[in-house]
Amino acid sequence: MIARPPGDNARVMTARALLRIAIPLLAASVAACTPFESLWKKPKAAERPAAEAPPPLPLGEATHRFFITPGQDVIGRVQVTHSRHEDTFADIARRFNVGYTELVRANPGVDPWLPGEGTEIILPTEFILPDAPREGLVLNLAQMRLYHFPKPEKDAPVEVITHPIGIGKVGWATPEGTTKVVSHVKDPIWTPPVSVRKEHAKDGDILPATVPPGPDNPLGRHMMRLGWPSYLIHGTNKPPAVGMRASAGCVRLYPEDIALVYEAVPDGTKVTVVNQPFMLGWRDDRLLVQAYEPLVDDTRDWDDVPKALRQKLRKPKTTLWKRIAEHDEAIDWEAVRAAAAEPRGIAFTVGPGPGRDIAARVAEAPRVQNVLPVGATWNGVEDQYAGDPQFAKPDEREPEKASTGR
Repeated sequence: MIARPPGDNARVMTARALLRIAIPLLAASVAACTPFESLWKKPKAAERPAAEAPPPLPLGEATHRFFITPGQDVIGRVQVTHSRHEDTFADIARRFNVGYTELVRANPGVDPWLPGEGTEIILPTEFILPDAPREGLVLNLAQMRLYHFPKPEKDAPVEVITHPIGIGKVGWATPEGTTKVVSHVKDPIWTPPVSVRKEHAKDGDILPATVPPGPDNPLGRHMMRLGWPSYLIHGTNKPPAVGMRASAGCVRLYPEDIALVYEAVPDGTKVTVVNQPFMLGWRDDRLLVQAYEPLVDDTRDWDDVPKALRQKLRKPKTTLWKRIAEHDEAIDWEAVRAAAAEPRGIAFTVGPGPGRDIAARVAEAPRVQNVLPVGATWNGVEDQYAGDPQFAKPDEREPEKASTGR
């Protein structure tokens, strides 16, 4: 073992003593600096668990086909969705099988051409049936709706199918009354009446004598002639006009809806056309009101709607009005007056018992996705001629096979 010189042992002992003094001083120095570092160094935030995404909204319900029980006057239910940034009311209306004006009426204050991303849109998909015989086709002009009552099988429930319609513009009103379907025509040729050609000519729009089947034909792909000469129920090449007063008196439907009606309604079917802007109907033991603004060419006096409606109570002729007469004193006729003053086309309860106003009906309505509902009549394809080789564009047709003949 090699011995250290005496001076080395002294130096080691001195170093150890210095370390014993320096280490506590260094720790104190670090601790003293910590508050000052906090002035420019932010403490790390505690990590929060990621919020769970809300469950997706359910799909909407297709509200065009129902089965009703005796005494039932109301079908469907109100729904609520939210618009997408690219939507217009015409898009949403066709998606949910309502008419353009129905959607505008139910959503006052919302821009129909630019509702905006995320705007709440009330879907008026609840309907009081017209006060008319429930057979064949029943059209309510004020409501701009068609109702089809197929002939029921024995002991089977009564079925009703409803679609929005477009009707005659002012000066070319769709007539009221009773007629029938007399014929069906697929891919019709349109022969504009002389009166229609003259009307268009005033605006510099010269119509041809005939328009062949195809995308330019305003009758669409399906047409049914009525017993009234010159009046038709047909499709259209301008679906956004469904739910408006835009025709020369004919009744137009979305292409997908007229295709269903065309197949389901035989020649000879009764057609009843009424004009009922203020409607009452029973759902179970509650009476509901549904108000639409009267057509501008409706000459009846609607200044006092409750008074006009209650005149039917003097000699009630239908089951509906007989039942209303029995509960006259329990009905909130002032609520009926309020509905008439601000027609929204949304049904709400007016008695007997406590009523439920429009705000309450909308609050309790289901919220649904803004996509095609389950069982929708439309498949989302804009072109009703898509896939039909007869109407394919030249660049879409299959090339003809070269002839091998001699």
